[in-house]
Amino acid sequence: MSKYIPNTDEQKREMLSEIGAAGIDDLFCDISGKIRLKSPLNLPKPLSDIELSKHMQTLSDKNADTDHYTCFLGAGAYDHYIPSIIDLLISRQEFYTAYTPYQPEISQGTLQAIFEYQSMICLLTGMDVSNASLYDGASAVAEAVLLACRATGRTRVLAAKTLHPESREVLRTYTKFSGITVDEYGFLDGAADLSDLESRLNPDTAAVVVQNPNFFGIIEDLKEISELAHKNKSLLIVSCDPISLALLKPPGELGADIVVGEGQSLGNPLSFGGPYLGFFAATKQLMRRIPGRIAGETVDLSGRRGFVLTLQTREQHIRREKATSNICTNHALNALAATIYLTAMGKNGLREVAELCAQKAHYAYSRLIETGKFSPVFTSPFFKEFAVKYRGDVRKLASRLLEQKILAGYIMENDYPEMDNVLLVAVTEKRAKHEIDTLVERAVCA
Repeated sequence: MSKYIPNTDEQKREMLSEIGAAGIDDLFCDISGKIRLKSPLNLPKPLSDIELSKHMQTLSDKNADTDHYTCFLGAGAYDHYIPSIIDLLISRQEFYTAYTPYQPEISQGTLQAIFEYQSMICLLTGMDVSNASLYDGASAVAEAVLLACRATGRTRVLAAKTLHPESREVLRTYTKFSGITVDEYGFLDGAADLSDLESRLNPDTAAVVVQNPNFFGIIEDLKEISELAHKNKSLLIVSCDPISLALLKPPGELGADIVVGEGQSLGNPLSFGGPYLGFFAATKQLMRRIPGRIAGETVDLSGRRGFVLTLQTREQHIRREKATSNICTNHALNALAATIYLTAMGKNGLREVAELCAQKAHYAYSRLIETGKFSPVFTSPFFKEFAVKYRGDVRKLASRLLEQKILAGYIMENDYPEMDNVLLVAVTEKRAKHEIDTLVERAVCA
C-alpha cells in the first residue's frame, strides 16, 4: 500500500515520476498563475475531538432556536410539539439511508410507510389519491398549477394575493418560460375578494389557487370560491395547513380538485428552514397526471398483502421538456415523520392540537388588542395566526423582544408594503399562558 500512498518525499517523487511530472506545480499548469494562491491557506490549528465539540457548541449557541427562545413566529413554519417517538424511529438506519424503493421485494417497509402516509393525507384532505410527497409546500403549489394547465389545456392561472409569498414566488419561477400566465386576485378584510376573482375569470383560466387558512391566518370561504371556479370550468387548487383540517371541513368536501400544502407542522422540526415536505392530493380523475410517485397495495401470487410503486412519473428521464413533471423522488424521511406524527396523535389528538392552537391564538389576540398598543387589521375569523398593527415602529419592537428571547412574529411589510407596522403572530399548542402574557407585557413596555 505504501507505493500508492505518498507519505514520504521519496514516495512523492516516485509517483510524480510515474506520471511524467517534474514537480507538484506541473499538476496545476492548466490553472493561470494569476488566480493561484501564492501563500499557505489561512487555516486554524487542528483541534482535538473535545476542543472541536466545544467550539461547535459555542457556534450553535449563537442561534436563536426554539429551545431557548419563545416562538410566536409562523408565516408557514410552525413550532409544534414533536412526539419523542418520531426521532427514535426515523433515526433507524433502514429509514435514513433508504432511497427509491424500485425493488419492492426488498422495500416492503418503505413502501408500506409511504402507502400509510398517502392514506392519511387522503383522509385529512378529503381527496381520492395522494402522491408520496414533494419537496415542500411551495413546489407542491407550482406542480399543481402545471397539472391543472395540462389537464384543462388552458394557460392562465388566478392565484390569491393571500397565498404564501414564497409559494407565489416559486409559482412565478416555475411558469416563467412555460407559456403560463399567473394573475393575482385581491382580498377584502383579509379574505379573498370574490368580486375581483369573478371579474378576472375567463375561458382561458385553468385554475384558481387559494390558501386556507391563508397567509394572514384568515379562514377562506372555499365553497364560494369553488362554485366560481367550476362555473368557469376551471380547477380549484387549495393550499392548506394540515393541522387546521382537524377542525375545518376537508377541501375535498368543498369542491377542491387538488389539495396541497406544507407538511412541516406534522412532526417535522423547524430546522432553520428545512428540509420539509409538500403533500399533494387530487381527485381520481387527475390521478395519472400527478407528479412524483404513488405507492399502492396489492397481493402476490399466494394472496399475501404487499406494496409496490403503482404509478410513477419516470418519463422525465427520456422525454425531458415533454415530461409531465421533473419530480422523480420524494422526501420520504420527512413523510415518514409525518406518518408517525399522525399515527401517534390519532384523530382525537390532532383535533386537540388544532383546538388548543385556535383557543390560544384568540386569547393572545384579545390580550394584545386590550393593551391599546395594537389594533386589529382584519375582522374575519382566523385559525392560529393573526395580524395586528403596532402603534409604533414594529421593527424596533421585534428587535427589543428578540433581545429578551422572544420571537415576536413576522413583519408583514416585508411582503405587503402597504401593511406598515403590522405583525403576523402565530400561536401553537406549545405556547403556555404565561408565555403569551409575557409577550403582551413586554410588548407594552418595549
